[in-house]
Amino acid sequence: MQEQSPKLPLFPITREVNRHGHLCIGGCDCVNLAEEFGTPLYVFDEDTIRAKCREFRREFTSRYADTLVIYASKAFLNPALANIIKEEGLGLDVVSGGELAVAQSVEFPGNKVYFHGNNKTLAELTQALAYGIECIVVDNFSEIDLLDSLASKNAVKQKVMVRLTPDVDPHTHRYTTTGVLDSKFGFPLVTGQAEAAVKRVTSAPNLVLEGFHFHLGSPILETSPYQIAIDIVLNFASTMHKKYGVQLRQFSPGGGFAVRYTVDSHVPATAEYAEAITSKLSRLTSELGLSRPKLIVEPGRAIVAQAGVALYKVGAIKEISGVRNYICVDGGIGDNIRPALYGAKYEAVVANKVWQTESVKVTITGRYCESGDILIRDMMLAPINTGDLIAVPVSGAYSIPMSSNYNLVPRPAIVLVKGGKARLIRKREDYRHLMSLDAI
Repeated sequence: MQEQSPKLPLFPITREVNRHGHLCIGGCDCVNLAEEFGTPLYVFDEDTIRAKCREFRREFTSRYADTLVIYASKAFLNPALANIIKEEGLGLDVVSGGELAVAQSVEFPGNKVYFHGNNKTLAELTQALAYGIECIVVDNFSEIDLLDSLASKNAVKQKVMVRLTPDVDPHTHRYTTTGVLDSKFGFPLVTGQAEAAVKRVTSAPNLVLEGFHFHLGSPILETSPYQIAIDIVLNFASTMHKKYGVQLRQFSPGGGFAVRYTVDSHVPATAEYAEAITSKLSRLTSELGLSRPKLIVEPGRAIVAQAGVALYKVGAIKEISGVRNYICVDGGIGDNIRPALYGAKYEAVVANKVWQTESVKVTITGRYCESGDILIRDMMLAPINTGDLIAVPVSGAYSIPMSSNYNLVPRPAIVLVKGGKARLIRKREDYRHLMSLDAI
């Protein structure tokens, strides 16, 4: 019996290795998937997505029954995924008219849609009001005024939550830190702007203040920042209740839940996040005499990251004696900019040689004309030849949404696998797509 690679647990829950030594996901041989659909190819495992949805619902509602888990669609959204999220009973967190349009395309329940964003446009707010979404998370004073005016024209009373900036450092990358004072998001508490926002909303005749929202950043590798921020925000809510009679009907500590990207990474389990958040919320609302609000949690990465696998074909191999061995693949920053942008780290296996000993140190680089186009630096892999297939796990979050056509390279196809069957859920772009909006 072959020894199991320590990297395999990072792959979707349906991962296995067949008798040919090929990686299989969702009952599908990755080598066959690459041959049928081409590379680069993103493979999403339906069973893993559904399991993560159920895990979040179970861990939070078992501790705090009035919890709505809403999927943060910025991590990745298309109609096929939106349907799965709907079927699993989650809500949806959207941050653009495009994400809302995907929700509309599958008739996602409007009463489970929450609209975030620091600079929503007139067209987007109009679209949201017309669809009748549950709540808009207001982020600035001009948005409050605009939304009140639009709601009046549409003869509706729109529910809103005020996004607060509690000035808590979640100890993550500075580009993904959102809850500190110097942030483009939310109303700061320490400057008095948060209270001014509450007064503005409560005096707006067409807005209904449901409660408060904050988001600290992502990925958050500790539970303590959530508890610190909950303490700050609930004490603010208590003050607003005493001064203005504000009732806390809904409350959201955002998302930012971390996932394992590498073998040596350690992240809290979903149950640990749930326990930290719900215990603090329950205890403090009781101590402060606040009503128990509906809890809204917003996992995105934690739902889809592990479900996604990126498949690349090896092209050129460049060996610089005593320096580095470069393995060039047919993807890179065009389909996954995270390593270049955030210094994100990944693992990989040779999908057609999973059982072979990983005895060669290599750097996997992309095909784009940038020296920073490095996917994984200095990792051990099985001996590689041109034509081999590289599989990168935990690629389901943010890679596709942040993809581009740099160097006019078409973006990859996406397939959804389950029970040995693969379904194309996004076609591969071709050169006609790249020029379809151009004019001479």
